[in-house]
Amino acid sequence: MRLADTSVPVVVLKAEDYGALGIIRSLGRLGVRVYGVEANPSAPGLRSRYCAGKFIWNIDTAPVQESLEFLHEVARKLGGRPILIPTGDASSVFVAEQSEALQQVFLFPLPPPGVTQALYDKKQMYFTCKKFGIPTAETAFPQSRQDVLDFLQTADCPIVLKAIDPWLLQQRTGVRMVIAETKEKLLEAYEKLENPEHPNLMLQEYIPGGEDTVWMFNGYFNAQSECLFGITGRKIRLFPVYTGMTSLGICLKNETVDKNTRDLMKAVGYRGILDIGHRYDARNGQYKILDVNPRIGATFRLFVATNGMDVTRALYLDLSGQPVPPSTFQEGRKWFVEDKDVTSSYHYHRDGKLTFGQWVGSFRGVEEAAYFTWDDPLPFTRPISNLARQAARRFSKKKA
Repeated sequence: MRLADTSVPVVVLKAEDYGALGIIRSLGRLGVRVYGVEANPSAPGLRSRYCAGKFIWNIDTAPVQESLEFLHEVARKLGGRPILIPTGDASSVFVAEQSEALQQVFLFPLPPPGVTQALYDKKQMYFTCKKFGIPTAETAFPQSRQDVLDFLQTADCPIVLKAIDPWLLQQRTGVRMVIAETKEKLLEAYEKLENPEHPNLMLQEYIPGGEDTVWMFNGYFNAQSECLFGITGRKIRLFPVYTGMTSLGICLKNETVDKNTRDLMKAVGYRGILDIGHRYDARNGQYKILDVNPRIGATFRLFVATNGMDVTRALYLDLSGQPVPPSTFQEGRKWFVEDKDVTSSYHYHRDGKLTFGQWVGSFRGVEEAAYFTWDDPLPFTRPISNLARQAARRFSKKKA
């Protein structure tokens, strides 16, 4: 794939994870100058040969006004209006909330006011799906311990306890979700995780099934909320196991997931990159929306078309005024995260759900890894060091 115009630079806001590394590589290989903003100078993305430069800054801890001034200075140094791509929840919310100030010096998609926050907020998202007739998991939003007790009088376990604002809960407790097998466990988890002064927990129906029921959609929507690029896929292994992110995924066509996603985004007027999760409910044959991420997902390099198109390239072409060509789906393409998949595979095997033969066979069709690539090997030191630390911890525990 080639671009006719690569003159517009790109700034990746928070370049710590492998998703940011994927952005830098994807656009950098096309000749685009990609810069990273990150507090950790050793972040994998900043060590990539395709990173044109780095700006050390902690967007999470710095005062908002200082961050805005810093980013304005970054744009001034690069010249013109660079394209700004935030990664992760916190930086994406920051860009959405500070869009008026940032759009003066950066290019990025601008959804209508409130749309991004409505999709991040799982309570608002739930009622939005209900409003437009898009299947989603049944959910309750307790405001007190008594509300939970009332809910438990008629509820069946297991029950999923999640945050309305996942980033807020994770920052405060380190937890994003709990699957409670009993009513007692649910009440215990609620009391441990909830902040009574600012209720942020919700109770969601548990949809039975394994990893093969978890579907994803990655796409890019233009200023008219038209999907210029979109691909569906399925999770094969998760990290942490059973409840986490994709450690091994596969591209598979799912017309229902594709249509439901496009219909919802068109209805709300969404613009930009989207990463959304669905789960198939065999009890009624519906694909139910579980999580909406109005931002780029760390797994986006799973979803690559035969012409090399992915969501970052679609965004770059659209925002730089170039047409986004039609793309052909790569059925069966696989992608994995080296260190996370080693760990999750170990746990699946320990639980009797993955044999050695199944593990070897699962890599058939893998076309890309999150970190390792022959033309840019240095970022691969990150998963190696992660696995080394895990091994050292296990050894210490056994020795103790």
